[in-house]
Amino acid sequence: MVGFARTLRAAGVAADHERTRGFLTALENLDAGNRKDVYWAGRLTLCARPDDIPRYDRCFAAYFDGRPLPASSAPTVTVTRYTASPDGAERSAGEPATAATASTLEILRGRDVASLTPQERAEINRLLALMRTGRQQRASRRLVPSKQGRLDPHRIVREAMKRGGEPARLRFRDRRRKPRRVVLLVDVSGSMAAYADTLLRLAHAVVRSAPRATEVFSAGTRLTRLTAELRLRDAAVAMDQVSRAIPDWSGGTRLGEELRAFLRFPDARGAIVVIASDGWERGDPSLLGAQMGRLSRMAHRVIWVNPHKGDPAYRPLTGGMRAALPYIDDLVAGHSLAAYEELAGLLAGRRAGHA
Repeated sequence: MVGFARTLRAAGVAADHERTRGFLTALENLDAGNRKDVYWAGRLTLCARPDDIPRYDRCFAAYFDGRPLPASSAPTVTVTRYTASPDGAERSAGEPATAATASTLEILRGRDVASLTPQERAEINRLLALMRTGRQQRASRRLVPSKQGRLDPHRIVREAMKRGGEPARLRFRDRRRKPRRVVLLVDVSGSMAAYADTLLRLAHAVVRSAPRATEVFSAGTRLTRLTAELRLRDAAVAMDQVSRAIPDWSGGTRLGEELRAFLRFPDARGAIVVIASDGWERGDPSLLGAQMGRLSRMAHRVIWVNPHKGDPAYRPLTGGMRAALPYIDDLVAGHSLAAYEELAGLLAGRRAGHA
């Protein structure tokens, strides 16, 4: 579906990223396998002007039905369908392209990002840029008017005074709901080189969903705050700024010392803390265990994202993982788009089991 939006943009239709998100949201509530539903969802969300409709119709027929574009004065459109094969082989320019189906997209969602071709990785990056994660809500101390909750005597009396002292209606107040803060620590050491870029792109999507309630740090040989860089709207620009801000790309890992430095700040208190790392600790594992114990007492929930957990044969046997495991609420995989969607569900409040 994202490839169809790119085809429309190439044809001159104003199918920008915001309209593409609206298109994908509409399909979540419709049948994406129904041609009529896809057609009207796209026409109502991707077209901005009346003259977009003829171009939309021609691109829709070419992209989904494989029919050639009719000769007209309209600009030439190249229809590109992105597909994922199980063996990861690239399709040569002379081979005919096949339509991207739900099954091929499902294969791409489950593929390990470390084994993707450059074209497939670019597609994953585009999907991550469109991802919007939900956020678990928490009750704040501030009370606001509500339809239910505790009685609000001040409002009741004020309204009664306006009516000559006769209370006409009960008024209520309740605690204001706010998104719970999320703090992400992304390991950028050498052992995480195949996953760090994609995890930081996921962090960009999380920041974009709730900028004021999200903090991001990189962890390696030193702790670096990346929140300001990841608040930039464009993912490519944000990642360029992030690469300049991180001084220890592909270095060593001292998670225990980095956590100790992190816990000097109040960011973890009451927050969901996400640590994305493979657990290869170069320092003392007992220090990591002690800091994880402190973190578990301060944070609302601790989620550990380990790319190797996607392997069915994986066991958390490294010193760092064994030290951290007793203090982790959720251990999830971090190797694929499907794993990132599972993490997004945890941030929205949907629970997963402990490893």
